[in-house]
Amino acid sequence: MDNQEDESRAGGDHHGKQDDEEAVARLEEIKKSIEGKVALRQTNLNPERPDSGFLRTLDSSIKRNTAVIKKLKQINEELKEGLMEELRSVNLSKFVSEAVSAICDAKLKSSDIQAAVQICSLLHQRYKDFSPSLIQGLLKVFFPGKSGDDLDADRNLKAMKKRSTLKLLLELYFVGVIEDNGIFINIIKDLTSTEHLKDRDATQTNLTLLASFARQGRVFLGLPVSGQEIQEEFFKGLGITADQKKTFRKAFNLYYDAVTELLQSEHASLRQMEHENAKILNAKGELSEENASSYEKLRKSYDHLYRNVSSGEFEITYSKDNMFGISIVSEVQKLTVAPEVGVIALIPEFGDLYQINGYQDLAEALDMQPPVMPEDSHTTRVTTGDDASSTSGKESSNLEAIWDDDDTRAFYECLPDLRAFVPAVLLGESESKASEQTSKAQEQPTESSSEADQSTPVAQDAVDISADSGTLQEGKSVEKGKDKEEKDKEKTKDPDKEKGKEKEKEKEKEKDTDKKGENEKEKLKGSEGTNLDALLQRLPGCVSRDLIDQLTVEFCYLNSKSNRKRLVRALFNVPRTSLELLPYYSRMVATLSTCMKDVPSMLLQMLEEEFNFLINKKDQMNIETKIRNIRFIGELCKFKISSPGLVFSCLKTCLDDFTHHNIDVACNLLETCGRFLYRSPETTIRMANMLEILMRLKNVKNLDPRHSTLVENAYYLCKPPERSARVSKVRPPLHQYIRKLLFTDLDKSSIEHVLRQLRKLPWIECESYLLKCFMKVHKGKYGQIHLIASLTAGLSRYHDEFAVAVVD
Repeated sequence: MDNQEDESRAGGDHHGKQDDEEAVARLEEIKKSIEGKVALRQTNLNPERPDSGFLRTLDSSIKRNTAVIKKLKQINEELKEGLMEELRSVNLSKFVSEAVSAICDAKLKSSDIQAAVQICSLLHQRYKDFSPSLIQGLLKVFFPGKSGDDLDADRNLKAMKKRSTLKLLLELYFVGVIEDNGIFINIIKDLTSTEHLKDRDATQTNLTLLASFARQGRVFLGLPVSGQEIQEEFFKGLGITADQKKTFRKAFNLYYDAVTELLQSEHASLRQMEHENAKILNAKGELSEENASSYEKLRKSYDHLYRNVSSGEFEITYSKDNMFGISIVSEVQKLTVAPEVGVIALIPEFGDLYQINGYQDLAEALDMQPPVMPEDSHTTRVTTGDDASSTSGKESSNLEAIWDDDDTRAFYECLPDLRAFVPAVLLGESESKASEQTSKAQEQPTESSSEADQSTPVAQDAVDISADSGTLQEGKSVEKGKDKEEKDKEKTKDPDKEKGKEKEKEKEKEKDTDKKGENEKEKLKGSEGTNLDALLQRLPGCVSRDLIDQLTVEFCYLNSKSNRKRLVRALFNVPRTSLELLPYYSRMVATLSTCMKDVPSMLLQMLEEEFNFLINKKDQMNIETKIRNIRFIGELCKFKISSPGLVFSCLKTCLDDFTHHNIDVACNLLETCGRFLYRSPETTIRMANMLEILMRLKNVKNLDPRHSTLVENAYYLCKPPERSARVSKVRPPLHQYIRKLLFTDLDKSSIEHVLRQLRKLPWIECESYLLKCFMKVHKGKYGQIHLIASLTAGLSRYHDEFAVAVVD
């Protein structure tokens, strides 16, 4: 262990030294670059141009000059030295305009800018009319006029050309080839013009150009320049006035505010379109191609604009090192990625390394905070249930309650809070804290730079660590006792031999302790495995809410990644004939989903894959497996674990091929969660449309009686037929009392009491109603018939005509 720690410390020190050496080398490189620019600037500001007599001695033939001018169109770092030697040997005084046009037409990459600066400096030092012509030629890239060729040119090529030209102009200004910084004011005013905001492609291009300018020319904006003192002194010597800095800064700030407003307006229009699309999706189940394409176009435009303002754009230079370590740079490609500078990414299509050089975005380049959009979770998403709920909320008052009774609602909505029953450590919620502590410890220079990944959960780790520490302490105590005995016995022996034997014994004891620790770990794992097996065996017996909740809490004490996988597998493999277990299994998944996010995702993935497999197989086998699968998905939907979109996609798949088993699967799905989706405000419209499609298919297709009955039952279970409410008769209290006496109170013990009460009634008013009730003897109990006859005989003593009327 000590050797490993020493090696890790040595490795950490080595890496630290390497970082320091790289930083020093980088600073030296920057210093040399600035010194070179200072020297070149002084030479360019005070050029010692050769006289006409010297130029006549050089080669001025058309053939040679034409060859050199052609090479100016292919400037790069490799050809720089040879090209400069050729330029020194020819007389281009009559071909300056041709040389300027060749340089302006050259397709320069970022790595070629410095080579172009060196060549332009050489030509500037030789020919007086070169710089004015070069400035005019380069400015044509930004102010091309209205020629047809420029309008038809590829926008991407134009954007890349503008970017390289702007970098070249800045570098030429830094080295003194260009002395007037007013050209940059004109360029920036054109780029920050609000007229360009109407053209989205022009806006994207201008944003990247302005971000590049703000990063490369921070001195123009009066922003602080980080670096060595020599770098700060160099920028101070450029002679940019305070008024010019204010002009640049004002133009950038105004443009940034305008772009932010545009971004916010696009965000609002994107949200509005998402809201409308959600309505259409809930009503029809799918978007038209026109709506989908317009949404995609707007979303991409918004994302691109937002990235350019606040996420950064990067230029990728493809580089492949040969065996001698020489970097061979090829064509520059563009890619937009996250704003890390100097990232190395492995591109699988090419298998080679791409060096990504980052260019900060406009907000960061201006030292400003990126714009913050209104917080909501629906940006750049088409389908949202919450949007639909707001639209259909007005109609929710007309809808029936989602659940039939309070017990059902409590079963599906009132889930136990595992955090109240189980410690947070067992739920895995403290894993993030532990991982943060271990990462902080690993970052210390005294520890090793790389460690093995830990995939076991915290609870299991704690048990393993305690077991290891206990065994190690026992081993150490045994070692101490034996060491004392050996020292007393072997004092007379040589010290070298004693040390050698002690080391051998220590190694043997360490091996013994390691074996003990491994055995204890295996015992712990074995006991945990047996506990989980027993728990899984109890699963099929959990046919009540209390039993499944208790089992869920018990599983949390066995929580680990492997155990979660085994549990999901056991839930998935529910017997195909035990459909009554599905609601309880779904409740267990819903309860665990609050703390263990991987359980529902794994189960849903398995159920969806099984559904697709069974549907695509198109055989008329395994009907029970298909029904179990679809009912499981439906139960999970009622717990809001599976999304309504998944349920509707399964239903649509069955309706597209509405034959044989697909009819059974669709009807079972509707019986399970169709009523829930129909009564839920956010899905009621779409469910109603699906039910209408179902009934149309039933009417069109010649279904057998069983399937026809299945479809009708599923339809009316989700959408019961509208019936007028029963109108109950309103009876006067006296009539209600008579019915109570005859049909409720009458029995053997109370017959005399009932007779007395009937005699007390106002006979003239009640005789006709009493006769009517006596004739409806069938509404009472069968055993009361002789009692009614006895009452008739009793009343005949006082009202003879009543008995005769009953007999008649």
